[in-house]
Amino acid sequence: MTAQGPGGRESKSQKREHARELARTMRAKELARAKRRRWVTQGSVTLGILAVAAVIVLVVTAGGKTSAGPLNMLSDGIVVTGNGTTTSAVTTAALAADAEPVATAQDTAAGVANIVTYIDYLCPYCGQFEATNAAQIEAMVTAGTATLEIHPIAILDNSSLGSKYSTRSANAAACVANFDPDKYLAVNDALFANQPKENTTGLTDDELVSLVASAGATGDDVAECITGGEFTDWVGESTQRALDGPLPNANIDAVTGTPTVIVNGTAYTGSLTDATEFAAFVTAQSS
Repeated sequence: MTAQGPGGRESKSQKREHARELARTMRAKELARAKRRRWVTQGSVTLGILAVAAVIVLVVTAGGKTSAGPLNMLSDGIVVTGNGTTTSAVTTAALAADAEPVATAQDTAAGVANIVTYIDYLCPYCGQFEATNAAQIEAMVTAGTATLEIHPIAILDNSSLGSKYSTRSANAAACVANFDPDKYLAVNDALFANQPKENTTGLTDDELVSLVASAGATGDDVAECITGGEFTDWVGESTQRALDGPLPNANIDAVTGTPTVIVNGTAYTGSLTDATEFAAFVTAQSS
């Protein structure tokens, strides 16, 4: 306690000492507050730097990273050939994550048409082309006068009311290519024969499983691949590659719409609903 002068009043020296003590106390409190502010500021800056660093790491790690593709689609498409009586898929390794697709070495024999299609299973124009030409293309492939390379892509996800049917159906096709490739043509036909209309949700994953099973791809691994969306990321990446280009074995730079159909390097620009016109085009390109 501070001693007081006569009458309980502080002397001048006591007042000075009291003032000095008060000043010291205020300085100490201000220094403590300043120190706390520095800690908060430094901590915030540190946390901010760490957060930015984490974002940078995520961007660097994720940016440009791609997913592994299905077996038998090293080119981002599956190739089907024939031996005169049956058709079979050409087996290939899977496209590794971060690898570039490998262009198909096409058959250069005289009279052979190398037919390449880029299709979306929700695309009504693809449906028209398939309904018109699938039977004659498959007959050519079976006879050995044509090869068929199918690239399932997804450009119409916005036309399926949020269900992303284009991606899911392309994933289903990729699952068949991976686990049961010789059933791919039958599944391709079934997907177009049961094609939903644009601006509907399309088939559910369970319905896709039933559909591919009815076409002959009955394995549990195919079903699990479809319901698990195993190749969903690859579908998006392969679609972007087709849209960005360059397209191998083609006289066009990139896909600008579906169906994109190329025969021996030349894009078909004729009618999608005239089988005779397409057959004449195939003959002209393979002569």
